[in-house]
Amino acid sequence: MSEPREAPPKILENLPRNSRVLLIRLRSLGDALLLTPAIRAVKQWRPDLRISVLLYEEFGPILQENPDLEEVLTLKKGGLLSLLSIQRQIRKQKFETCFNMHGGTLSTFLTWTSGARHRLPAGPFPYPWAYTALTPPGGEVLGRDRMHTVEYQLCVFYWAGLPQGEIPPLTLVPQEGARRSVREKLAAAGVSESERYAVLVPAARDFTMEWPFERYAAIARYLREKHGLVPVLDSLPGEEEKLDLVDKAYGERLPRLVPLGISELAALIEGAAIFVGNDSGPVHMAAALQCPAVVLYGSSDSSVWRPWKSPHVVVQNPYDCNPCRGDRCYAFERPECILSIREEQVQSAIDSLLAEETAEQKKNGG
Repeated sequence: MSEPREAPPKILENLPRNSRVLLIRLRSLGDALLLTPAIRAVKQWRPDLRISVLLYEEFGPILQENPDLEEVLTLKKGGLLSLLSIQRQIRKQKFETCFNMHGGTLSTFLTWTSGARHRLPAGPFPYPWAYTALTPPGGEVLGRDRMHTVEYQLCVFYWAGLPQGEIPPLTLVPQEGARRSVREKLAAAGVSESERYAVLVPAARDFTMEWPFERYAAIARYLREKHGLVPVLDSLPGEEEKLDLVDKAYGERLPRLVPLGISELAALIEGAAIFVGNDSGPVHMAAALQCPAVVLYGSSDSSVWRPWKSPHVVVQNPYDCNPCRGDRCYAFERPECILSIREEQVQSAIDSLLAEETAEQKKNGG
């Protein structure tokens, strides 16, 4: 294979009007949401471009109704027929440009076989032969090494010609049917329409990112007794047993709406007075919905993964070993980074956010 050519200047600017652009970001929930500022920035600059995103089927609802997208393409995990079908569909739609936003083997294969005239990776990914041009590291594009994931994902678009400017917030559009469903499920769980509630999501991908469940029970009690909020537990599918541990520590079963689809989870968070959780996909849903969020960080890098352009407080204690891969604790017998967070730190963060919300409501005459 020949080496990729140097990128021609201003790829995006020179695309013909109404060109189709494909972004491949197969996973995950949070990563798909963190791509939406880049989509909005491109669309605001060139409204004529017809942008599509390809992601795994289970995450498809997170981008449904997004006004900046022409369509949301989905791929079923592990399905050969689904893979062949989406490959044919991509080629048939004749995308002018294809951006590989992740760099995995499958997304690289789909980018390579897309038939797009321009095929660009969002970073120094493997398999360089799959692309028509290579993108420099994000640090070279922005002139600094430290950046939020949202900024990092924008680098490939800047390099391809998007003018740098104010970066938009995340985009998530709740669906009215999901709102009705959540209201009904809240009522069935004993939460009346007149009651204000808080959403607690105590589970996370890795144990080094999970605050102890008994402490979440204490925070649930604090939210109820100090702020008059009904604590509502939620989790992504397959994590319900962790909610049982919170209930056990609390001494009774707290309201929970499990399982919820992604659209319903968005509607639940949209209606909450505050969100409290570990670094996870639902955190970015709260950010997109401008729901005040208290986010607890252990092994992950809060400067990279914090909520983007939304009211929030990060709770994280400094450790020289942070960040790490998170699959195990590399410095201690147990993950001190997340375990060191005290209940008082989380309570203070909650008080601060809710006080800001009250002040803002008074300012606006609410």
